[in-house]
Amino acid sequence: MNIQVKNTVKWVGIKDWETEYFHGTEYKMGRGTSYNSYLIQEEKTVLIDTVDHKFDEQFIANLEQEIDLNQIDYIITQHAEHDHAGALSTLMAKIPNTPIYCTEAGVNSIIGHHHQPDWDFRVVKTGDTLDIGNGKALVFVEMKMLHWPDSMATYMTGDNILFSNDAFGQHYCDEHLFNDEMNQTELFDECQRYFSNILTPFAPLVKAKIEEVLALGVPIDIIATSHGCIWRENATQIVEKYYEWSQAYKEDHITIVYDSMSGNTRMMADAVAKGIRSESPNTAIKIYNVSRSDKNVVLASIFRSKGVLVGSSTMNNVMMPKVAALLEEVHGLRFKEKAAAAFGSSGWTGGAVKRIDARLHEAGFKVEEPLHLHWKPDTNGIETCVEYGVALAKAWNDQNVVAADMGEKPQDAEVVTSQTVEEPQPKAATVAEPAPVETKEEAKEGDHGDDCTCFLCTVCNWIYDPKLGEPNQNVAPGTPWQDVPDWFLCPECGIGKEVFVEVK
Repeated sequence: MNIQVKNTVKWVGIKDWETEYFHGTEYKMGRGTSYNSYLIQEEKTVLIDTVDHKFDEQFIANLEQEIDLNQIDYIITQHAEHDHAGALSTLMAKIPNTPIYCTEAGVNSIIGHHHQPDWDFRVVKTGDTLDIGNGKALVFVEMKMLHWPDSMATYMTGDNILFSNDAFGQHYCDEHLFNDEMNQTELFDECQRYFSNILTPFAPLVKAKIEEVLALGVPIDIIATSHGCIWRENATQIVEKYYEWSQAYKEDHITIVYDSMSGNTRMMADAVAKGIRSESPNTAIKIYNVSRSDKNVVLASIFRSKGVLVGSSTMNNVMMPKVAALLEEVHGLRFKEKAAAAFGSSGWTGGAVKRIDARLHEAGFKVEEPLHLHWKPDTNGIETCVEYGVALAKAWNDQNVVAADMGEKPQDAEVVTSQTVEEPQPKAATVAEPAPVETKEEAKEGDHGDDCTCFLCTVCNWIYDPKLGEPNQNVAPGTPWQDVPDWFLCPECGIGKEVFVEVK
């Protein structure tokens, strides 16, 4: 089956109604997903991405009904994970000499997945173009760590289509393919769930990359994603949402999540919620028992929240296992500028509450004093919980939380939807000359001032320490961050200085 996207561009992907999980069992899909592959038939015939390896034979059979495979001039592989490039081996077995266009990191990823180093790889960088005839070209944009090092997007001039890879998509299978045909509530719920569970750790990079794409000044009429809908009506609305979500997003929303052995901590959760509601009646409050709830729904709720309460009974002097697992994921997602507090009931020492409190601090939350009660809450205990909720509501309301609809728009960049802008031209790659490097003997204490503040890569958590420098990139020990060259890349994930933040 194929569906026309625009002019000579067709969707030739697969809809997967049955799949339940992504990334092992870490992301539960409530509504299936789609694997979006696109066929462009201009003077040159181009295939952008394939599908999950589970559907390789079906994909090839469908593609052969549409076209003689030998007519495919180029294959664009934007990302090597199996849900994008799983059918590549089966396809290449039929057309082994077809060039594959991908990033430099993409070559390593594709070989790692398919073990075919002899394929004809053509490495592309941001701004490189591929002429496909009829006055049209493909322009490549590297999207490192959105959400893999090999990721890239592709822009088609003339038709103004951005093939966006994982960005702006969602795991959502629907009988329709275009955004204006779908249930809007379901669609945006899945968009936010996808962003909050998968892309949140890379939020600073999302913001920077959107600004980079918009700075190209190209019109975007259609955004063709790798999963879920194709955005054709007001296509750039999802770009604006991503920009908003990438900036320490929060609503007037509080999430309470807990696990309880005998119901005592559940009673506390209800009472705290009552206190919050009495003080702040317009605040949305969501309560989840983590052992009985979809954790991806819980994480999406935390993403929307200005404040989070995490509660647990104490078992073996530690928190309940599912609470501990959730906090580990929360730590990895690196939510920004959110408040939090720990609570729980126990028979003895209350070790769970202490450990939750410590983990919330480690995860970067602004943490309030915890609430611990012994045994089953009595009337006084319930009243204590209610008062605690009132106090939290007052504190969190005083933090001047900005509602979601107040998010900033990109500065000095505008989403263009008309066809009045010049098409992008190929640009030559330029590399700055490395700064002069001192020898160890020359790098003496005090030569670079007193700035020894470290900087954290928000993508992979690698830390630049000025005392150590980064010798592999000719950055000498003692080099303060402001003197590190603009061409510097994180040695772990390969992202530039724009994603680093100061740490003490």
